[in-house]
Amino acid sequence: MKLTVLIIGCGDIGITLGNELLEQGHRVIGVRRRVEALADTGIEPLALDLNDLESLDPASLPQADYVIYTVSADRFEESAYQSAYPDGLKRVLGVMEQHETPPRRIFFVSSTSVYGQQEGEEVNEESPTEPTSFSGTLMRDAEQALIDHPLPGTVVRFSGIYGPGRDRMIHQVAGGRVAAVTPMIYSNRIHRDDCVGIIAHLIACQESGKPLAELYLGSDCEPVTLHNVMMWLAKELKVEATDTMQSPLRRRASKRCDNQRLLATGYTFRYPTFREGYGQMLKEGGFLETQNV
Repeated sequence: MKLTVLIIGCGDIGITLGNELLEQGHRVIGVRRRVEALADTGIEPLALDLNDLESLDPASLPQADYVIYTVSADRFEESAYQSAYPDGLKRVLGVMEQHETPPRRIFFVSSTSVYGQQEGEEVNEESPTEPTSFSGTLMRDAEQALIDHPLPGTVVRFSGIYGPGRDRMIHQVAGGRVAAVTPMIYSNRIHRDDCVGIIAHLIACQESGKPLAELYLGSDCEPVTLHNVMMWLAKELKVEATDTMQSPLRRRASKRCDNQRLLATGYTFRYPTFREGYGQMLKEGGFLETQNV
């Protein structure tokens, strides 16, 4: 059956997801402030600033079978996060509930920044969320707004996203910089293509009648320390670590994400660990050739 999917905040993840859904024969509408990036993608563009969205007017957003809310704050400030996450999502929910035929499910792309654990604890969907930053707090507020809403909704908390165009760590290591062994800081990662794969998979689960939970933790299958990830990259790049990155004055979060609930839905990771994901990036990005010149 051909579905209509509305992707709000149609950036890198949204465009990649949209392309995958188009290949499956679905209709995709992408909402952005500026829609030039959607040209020639096949995604129907809808130029809209969520701050201008009238929550009581059902015509302000088209009817859709599924809504993917994957908005990014335009700057790292509390006001920008308040606008992008709890306020923006609530406006969208206010519109979609007015439609004669509401969405079958709304997905909110959240973040593992809602966890505040710092001692390498294992966390899952049942773990306490006590974020230490305004970004995590406001993300958690948005999650709760969806969970509490009458429309069916699912939150997906993604860990550190990497992939095409997200290669800062590779450049750091190529320059000889790696994280220190101590303090031991765990790094949880997920490739951009698995973010896309998970959302497409959950839509397929709903369509096949499988019950979905209100929350999933989207992280790959191997939590690992930041030091070990960077040392692996150094070995692949054949560079010597000459500079140790200093830890921030305020200790960052450090936890190990458990993805068992997601795996139980039948999802198979395209990049199960950082090795497959970064390995592919090193090959496609020409980093290995550069190091061998």
